[in-house]
Amino acid sequence: MEERYVLASHNAAKLREMRQILGELGIRVLSQEEAGVDVEPEETGTTFEENAVIKAVAVMEASGLPALADDSGLAVDALGGAPGVYSARYGGGHDRSDGERNALLLKNMEQEEQRAAKFVSVIAVAYPDGRVLTARGEVRGEIAREERGENGFGYDPLFRLPDGRHMAELTSEEKNAVSHRGNALRELKRILTEQRKA
Repeated sequence: MEERYVLASHNAAKLREMRQILGELGIRVLSQEEAGVDVEPEETGTTFEENAVIKAVAVMEASGLPALADDSGLAVDALGGAPGVYSARYGGGHDRSDGERNALLLKNMEQEEQRAAKFVSVIAVAYPDGRVLTARGEVRGEIAREERGENGFGYDPLFRLPDGRHMAELTSEEKNAVSHRGNALRELKRILTEQRKA
């Protein structure tokens, strides 16, 4: 029997990615629209885990179905892990463009020789019976000195992978294979598969 989960996001790219990977487990991922809910909980957590759980629980309570939420961002070593959970609001609110956030990051990194960074994604699943699962994925790289690539969003054009390519230069398939969200989804799939065996 097909299980139905609701995604706590309005991001079409995230929905596609989750449907692709979790569909292999017979899980049908619904958008909030398809589930008939419209919830935008305030992300008051100080960690990716806390924010993912806040979003998943809010949508689960509104829909009565298991809910999935992802919280992700960029953590730069030289900036003490910033922008971190504030990646989407870096240097101001959500009204700043990706280009403005990238320009601010480059400015803040001007004097830095150490440019190591990682993308982090935490996916939470909240169930109506009170269970909550989390899965974490990361990808390490560094902050380049210039943007490259047309395929990404957010900080992808500045994030250089160990092989020298920028995240925004990858195809969707290549990105899913190495990205923080792809890694978190594969970890979640592993956890869900283990639970089914238990």
